[in-house]
Amino acid sequence: MLTATLPHSVQSPARAKPNGRQAILERCVERVKSTSRIFGLRNPQIGSVENGWQYCNPFDWVISFYAGQLWLAYQFSGEPGLANLARARQSDLNLLLSNLAAQDHDLGFIFSLNCVADWKLTGSQTARQMALRAAEALRARFRPAGGYIQAWNSHGTENTTRSTFVAGRIIADTMQNLALLYWAHAETGAPDFKMIADAHAETTRRNLIREDGTSFHTFVFDATTGAPLRGETHQGYAHDSCWARGQAWLVHGFAQSYRTTGNPEYLDAARLTAAKAEELMGDNEVPLWDLRLPADEPQYLDSSAGAILSAGLFILADVTSGEEKIRWRAFADRLLDGLIETCDVTQIEGAQGLLDYGAAHVRRGSVRNMLPYGDYYFMEALMRSLGHSRFCW
Repeated sequence: MLTATLPHSVQSPARAKPNGRQAILERCVERVKSTSRIFGLRNPQIGSVENGWQYCNPFDWVISFYAGQLWLAYQFSGEPGLANLARARQSDLNLLLSNLAAQDHDLGFIFSLNCVADWKLTGSQTARQMALRAAEALRARFRPAGGYIQAWNSHGTENTTRSTFVAGRIIADTMQNLALLYWAHAETGAPDFKMIADAHAETTRRNLIREDGTSFHTFVFDATTGAPLRGETHQGYAHDSCWARGQAWLVHGFAQSYRTTGNPEYLDAARLTAAKAEELMGDNEVPLWDLRLPADEPQYLDSSAGAILSAGLFILADVTSGEEKIRWRAFADRLLDGLIETCDVTQIEGAQGLLDYGAAHVRRGSVRNMLPYGDYYFMEALMRSLGHSRFCW
């Protein structure tokens, strides 16, 4: 088991048995409730146990992960005030719908976590209409020549360096955003929502996942012809390494896409990437920030990758059977137990998050953080482990 030195004055919690996770989830809900009184309508972006949070601008890609936690807490507790706090954050999302330049592939994260959750849990027609508008905007990012949804924007043609970098580029994270398109197809029956989601998933499967099951973080196509050019990294250690959070996005994204569509190639992609993550992690219970990190490099953990991967593995276990189901459930449990043992800060008085040891962007120096997406997926993984099945995706 990988160990890490904890800076806190408390001991690591004992390994949780499945029935002990209920108590941990209850602590998470209480933490979300207590931080709501600190945050107001601000949304956490990145933070530390010692210093609290920095907050999102209105168009930040992580803007809805705290709302997602509020909706999970509402689902668990039934307290209407939590739903009201999440819904109050939708005013920022209306601003985003009116600002084409600020929209990118993360519309799926932003609107699934708040508006789709609201619709599913409360039947809000306002939230449903907002989510459908967001799905239409995400659909418009599809590039037919290459069969993909473009990830990022140039933010103005005067920035030629960025324009060149983003043109024709896909990233692993987008697999998680496809849920918004699949949901819109189910709601409206419009076939192009599903056709575009399927096309992007297939392009991702063929180009981001290597034959050995590792993955590129990004892949570049000729922006005019759609011809595939090269795989690269943006946040991983190297172009030929395997960024842990990207691998986790792929496992979760393909597992849920298989559950939605029944396409066996998506199941195979989820299996392949999950098996490779299992192999590369060895005995570690919290993933390193890159699964192919050289031994002489600093061994930073990424709790967010562990949380996303654990939640995705619970889905994979749900859609398989027999010995395979047991395998994926055991891997998901091992990751969740590792997070509880090493990274859980819900028992630390004054901490404003759920997990420590998130590696936001190692290449830019953000090596140990609290991250709202790590916290959200930690709650999702806990709830999936306890049998909950209603989520925004």
